[in-house]
Amino acid sequence: MPFLIVSDIHGNREALEAVVDDARGRYDRVVCLGDLAGYGADPNFTVEWARTNVTAIVRGNHDKVCAGLEPVTSFRPAARAAAEWTQNALTVENRAYLERLPRGPLPYEGFDLVHGSPLNEDDYLLTMADLHTIRNEIETPLSFFGHTHLQGGFLIARGSVKTIDLHLALELEANYRYLVNPGSVGQPRDGDPRAAYAVYRAEDHVVEFRRVAYDTFAAGEKIRAAGLPDSLASRLLTGV
Repeated sequence: MPFLIVSDIHGNREALEAVVDDARGRYDRVVCLGDLAGYGADPNFTVEWARTNVTAIVRGNHDKVCAGLEPVTSFRPAARAAAEWTQNALTVENRAYLERLPRGPLPYEGFDLVHGSPLNEDDYLLTMADLHTIRNEIETPLSFFGHTHLQGGFLIARGSVKTIDLHLALELEANYRYLVNPGSVGQPRDGDPRAAYAVYRAEDHVVEFRRVAYDTFAAGEKIRAAGLPDSLASRLLTGV
């Protein structure tokens, strides 16, 4: 059964619609690694899409803050402004949905869903050094994570850690442990402004990383029209 793996949509309707259109026919179920809201100007659209289409999901740090579960003071100014705006923009039903999202790790169909680290949902897994400190505590053969907005991930093999080659379809091997990041749908930060996602074909043991262009200008103009910081709009054009 193929799965569409998405993460860090961040209220970006244009990016989400482009991903769904590009992935059409490639998957049977959708799973999400959190951060439906924050930054973007269409949080109700992205949350309602998740409520209708996503079969398994974990919460992200922006979901927690936008739902009022944690204070906005934990965020930097631009993210704080977006979270405060989102809190006021969300419908009662969509805010309640964010409040109920489970924390990771969430076991699902033979793999785990997490937002940040499997050991702490708010920690970032950015470098091999981050993995070296926790590798002996990871037992799940396959975990999908987000939070960093960087497509890729890591594999743990015989006590060593390696980064995943994005240029090849990832063929999972039985004796390795994998932590795979599909990248960010709505706020990529790897220098590529295209929306990022992954498709996991469980029957073939293959993860395919994908990118798709979308109307970054339209998404940015919505952010500006909402009175949100210009930096949140301009970064969509560069993917940084």
